[in-house]
Amino acid sequence: MLRHLATFPHDNRAFTQGLLWHDGFLYESTGQYGESSLRRVEPTTGRVTANVNLPPQFFAEGLAHVDDSLFQLTWRENVCFVYDKKTFQLKGRFQYPGEGWGLTYDGRHLIMSDGTNGLRFLDPKTFRQVRRVEVTESLPNRRQPVRNLNELEWIRGEVWANVWTTTRILRINPRNGNVIGWIEMSPYVPPEHRGDTQNAVLNGIAFDPENNHVYITGKYWNVIRQFLLEISETTQ
Repeated sequence: MLRHLATFPHDNRAFTQGLLWHDGFLYESTGQYGESSLRRVEPTTGRVTANVNLPPQFFAEGLAHVDDSLFQLTWRENVCFVYDKKTFQLKGRFQYPGEGWGLTYDGRHLIMSDGTNGLRFLDPKTFRQVRRVEVTESLPNRRQPVRNLNELEWIRGEVWANVWTTTRILRINPRNGNVIGWIEMSPYVPPEHRGDTQNAVLNGIAFDPENNHVYITGKYWNVIRQFLLEISETTQ
């Protein structure tokens, strides 16, 4: 499904929490108190071309692009910041209950993870929850919740999710939360981070739909991997 094409440099000081592709650039949300930021990054060089730092009391999380705006979650501060995509000027903010982990956009709704096995579908104009699905995988004679859903990306009608502490990417049917499949990424974890299940973990998925390229990185990784998505079907 994913064929590795190239490896590019990535700032190993970036605690990657959200990643997306738009108009030739990667947009990245980095976390940690006192170190959280929003960045525009050249994908092949890793050079940061625009940056805004969050106040030190905020721990940045997932990131999504809607029209001319960027939506950035925070972990336990219950705030989503909304920025102008071009200028990075703050346009507004929304409040939400619970924790914020991952965020993506399906063309109609923002989709948010909160560390549980739930995905919240939100109206981007109001940030109100429209619906929620519980993510489960099929086991013999039962369905099992998949928790710790983290960074999210909308890819060809599916939600792809990093699962915190694992090296697998989860493919989710957005209509019912059923797990479609897993993609094992352990061969692409930098050698110095293999075995780390808490800090320098896989986290960051961005999709370039024009070229079918998927960009994948992790927290504190010094590389970002570029893959070709070799699949044409959409979720049924």
